[in-house]
Amino acid sequence: MRESQLGDLTVSSLGLGCMGMSQSYGVRADDAESIATLHAAIDAGCTFIDTADVYGDGENEELVGRALAGRRDEVVLATKFGFKRPASAVALPSVVDGSPAYAREAIDASLRRLGVDHVDLWYLHRRDPQVPIEETVGAMASMVEAGKVRYLGLSEVNGETVRAAHAVHPISAVQSEWSLWTRDPETVVLPTLRELGVGFVPFSPLGRGFLTGQIKSEADFPEDDMRRGLPRFQGENFQRNLDLVAAVQSLAAEKGVTASQLALAWLLAQGNDVAPIPGTKRRTYLAENLGALDVSLSADELAALDATFPADSVAGQRYTDGGMDLVGK
Repeated sequence: MRESQLGDLTVSSLGLGCMGMSQSYGVRADDAESIATLHAAIDAGCTFIDTADVYGDGENEELVGRALAGRRDEVVLATKFGFKRPASAVALPSVVDGSPAYAREAIDASLRRLGVDHVDLWYLHRRDPQVPIEETVGAMASMVEAGKVRYLGLSEVNGETVRAAHAVHPISAVQSEWSLWTRDPETVVLPTLRELGVGFVPFSPLGRGFLTGQIKSEADFPEDDMRRGLPRFQGENFQRNLDLVAAVQSLAAEKGVTASQLALAWLLAQGNDVAPIPGTKRRTYLAENLGALDVSLSADELAALDATFPADSVAGQRYTDGGMDLVGK
């Protein structure tokens, strides 16, 4: 397994996002298979495990905790706080609380659910516009001093927020959506992170499954799948985006790899300060994703992918208007 550097924190270059094991993408996963997937990831050296207190209203942390029983020392464990109510199947929760009091409450609750005495990386899931970032990060830093957290991170923030937070306490990582079809971080956020020595953790590196090439129509989503409510998966946007994915599938076929592996290899080629966390709840897809680590891309191949997916090529915004209001604060 290759390694990536998130500030002073070393992680496996490919991590495992656990959200889909408990929510958002249709019928809930089988817990036994989810735990088997977590164990298989750890056995393969994919030891950067990502969860959040809001996933499944806390159930995901409990699931991860059960999977890590007896194996805690083998992983870099990351979780998040900030959303005060559980995410529904169709939209992100709208209530964000970044107050110092809630930060202290949230970390204790996460540690109880995970069954651990500390987490390695603790993110603010979204910035609370009502609370200065310096106050939130100051409270998070006190949890580092208390030994409950090792490193701090932020999620879906802009460069200005990162700078302000980093001045209070070193920020090791920023987590945001980044993939061939979400190129936004490349313009401002990523250069800021590299100036400050902060790592980047791309979530949804496969475009919420779209870049796998397995999604052909809206009918492929269960009724309670959150993607039904996202603009990129609706109407004319859906078809325009399918055409882009077809181009990636063609490039992948020429190289003899899957579309998923090609998309992940593109991200892995962006630097050793990048650690994508593709989510899966099945060992089969985990094995496919891990295969991306063996895919090398030439300069010409990287250029071809960049040309296929320029920054403004994807139709539709990432979230509904309400969700977008919480991004880049």
